[in-house]
Amino acid sequence: MNGVAFFLGVNFVVAVCFSAVFAVVATRSRSRRAALWLAAGFGVASLSAVCELLVAYTATPKIWALGAFATVLSGMMLLRVGIGHLYGRRLDKRIAAFFVTASIILCYVIYDLPRGTPLQAFSYQSPFAVILLDSAFVVLASRGRQTIDRFLGMVLLFTGLHFFAKAGLAVLVGSGSTAKDYIHTNYALISQSATAILVVAVGLTLLAALVLEIMADQRSESEKDTLSALANRRGFDRQVQLLLGEAPNGKHAIIFCDLDHFKRINDTYGHHVGDLVIQGFGQLMNDCAPKRAALGRIGGEEFAIFLPDTEIGAAVLFAQALRGATMALPGLPESLSVTASFGVSPLAMAAGLTEAYRQADLALYIAKNAGRNQVKLADSPHAEAADGYRGETRV
Repeated sequence: MNGVAFFLGVNFVVAVCFSAVFAVVATRSRSRRAALWLAAGFGVASLSAVCELLVAYTATPKIWALGAFATVLSGMMLLRVGIGHLYGRRLDKRIAAFFVTASIILCYVIYDLPRGTPLQAFSYQSPFAVILLDSAFVVLASRGRQTIDRFLGMVLLFTGLHFFAKAGLAVLVGSGSTAKDYIHTNYALISQSATAILVVAVGLTLLAALVLEIMADQRSESEKDTLSALANRRGFDRQVQLLLGEAPNGKHAIIFCDLDHFKRINDTYGHHVGDLVIQGFGQLMNDCAPKRAALGRIGGEEFAIFLPDTEIGAAVLFAQALRGATMALPGLPESLSVTASFGVSPLAMAAGLTEAYRQADLALYIAKNAGRNQVKLADSPHAEAADGYRGETRV
C-alpha cells in the first residue's frame, strides 16, 4: 500500500465516522433535517475513496473515475443542502440536481483530454469549488452569525479556493498520464493529504455548530418556566445582565409583581385554575411588555420585569396598565376576579442591581399591605423625577 492508498483509507474512515456522528446528533438537534443531510453528504462522499482505489486496480478505470467524481460532488451538494437548512437559505433541489448532472456530463466529456492541461484540470476541479464557495457565502451572509459560524464560513471558503489551487498544481506537476496512474503520483499524495485535513476541519466545525446549538437549546430550556412560558429566576437574571451589558449607564426600571390571594384561588377553584391564571398572566406580560424587556416568573405567583432604557414614570404607567389588564384575563371562571400588586423601582447604577431589587420588593410589600391591587413606587432618592406617580393606584 502506497501513501495515497493510505490517505484514501483514512479519508474513507473519517467521512464514514462523520456521517455516523451527524446521524446521532440529528436525534438531539432542532436542526434535525440539516444534520441528516450532512450525514448523507459525508456518507456519499466517503464512497469516492473506494472508487479511486478501483480506478487504479480494476480494468474499467473510466467508470470508477466517473464514480469518484460523482460521489464527491454529490456528497458536497448534500452538504450544501444541509448547510442551507442550518442557515436558512435552502437550495432548490432542481437546481442542485441539474448542477450535479451537468458536472458529471462535463467530467465524462473531458475524461479523454490530456491530463494536467489547464482545460482539463480546471474543468474537473471547478464544480467542487463552486459548491463549497456557495456554501461559504450562505454561512457568511447569514444573520445573527456567531464566532463558530464565521469560522465555518472561512473554512468553507478556504476549502473551495483550494480546489483551484489543486487544478493549478495539477498543471504544474502533472496528475498522471492516465486515471490509473493518478494514485502513484506525488500530486495525488498532496491532494489526498490536503483533503484529509480539510474534511476533518469542515466536519468538526459543522459538528461544533450543531453541538453549540444543542447546548444553547438546553440552556434555554433550563432557564425557562414551562407553565408561564417566561424565564425562571436564573434565566431572568441572565437576561438582565445581558441588557445591562448593552447599556451599562442607561436609565432602567425594575418591576416586581405578585398575584393577589393566589393561595385562595387554588383552594377555591383548584390548582388547574391556578395554573390557568399563571399561564394567562405570563401571556399578558409577553403581549404587553416592550420587545427588549426581560420577563421572569421568579417564584410561585411572583413575577419580575426589567425595562431597559425606560424612565421611571413610563415604568409606573406600564405597571398600571398591566394591573388593569390583569382583571380581564380570559378563560377563567366568571366568578373569579384576578388582581395583582406591583412594586416599581428605578435602577441607579451607583446603588446597584441588588439595591434596585430590594427597593422594588419593598414597594411591592407596601402595595400588598395597603390593600393589594395597587402600584407602588419605591421611595428612593433616585425616584424623585417620578414624584407625580408616587402613591397607590386602586381600581
